[in-house]
Amino acid sequence: MATGLLQGMRVAILARDGFEQAELLEPKLALENAGAATFIVAPSEDKIKGWNHQAWGTELPVDIPLKSAKAEDFHALFLPGEVRNSDALRTDEMAVQFVNHFVDLEKPVAAIGHGPWTILEAGAARGRTMTSWPSLKSDLQNAGANWVDREVVCDGKFVTSRGLDDIPAFDREMIRVFAAEREHSTDMRKFY
Repeated sequence: MATGLLQGMRVAILARDGFEQAELLEPKLALENAGAATFIVAPSEDKIKGWNHQAWGTELPVDIPLKSAKAEDFHALFLPGEVRNSDALRTDEMAVQFVNHFVDLEKPVAAIGHGPWTILEAGAARGRTMTSWPSLKSDLQNAGANWVDREVVCDGKFVTSRGLDDIPAFDREMIRVFAAEREHSTDMRKFY
C-alpha cells in the first residue's frame, strides 16, 4: 500500500472492551502506514481490552471518549468486530448516534466481522450490498441489506468484510475507499 495515500486523514475507530484484537490492530496499522491518523473512540475514558481468539488480549488507550467525540472531527470511521464489542456498541445509543452522524455526513464507513451490526442499528443497512461474519446474514437481510458471502464488499462509501481471514482484502479496499474520499473531498483543507 502506498505510504501517504491517506496523509492528513483522521480516522475514528469505534470500539469497546471485547473487540477482536486482529480485526482492530491490523487494519489500524494499515491505515497508519498509508498516512492516516487513527483515534480510538470508546464509551470508556481510559482504555479498552481486546479479545485474542480464546482469551483477553491487548489493552489500548482510549484517545477520545465517545461522549466527547464528534463525527465532524473525522474523515472516516472504522468499526472492528467481535461479538462482545459489536453487540454492546449496537445497544449503546451514543455509539449508534456517532455512526449515524458519519452516515448523515456521507463519510466513508468500514466494518469487519460483527462490526456491521452497528451500521444496521444506525438504520444504514437498507438497500446496501454488504457482507459480515456469517451469523449476521439474517439480521442484515431483515434490515433490508443485500447480504453476500464475499471477503470484502464495497457499496459506495461503505466497506464490509467477513472476518480475520479477509483482513488483507479489507485493508486494501478500506484504504482505496478512504483515499477516494480524500481525493474527491470538496473541502481539501479538512485534510491538512
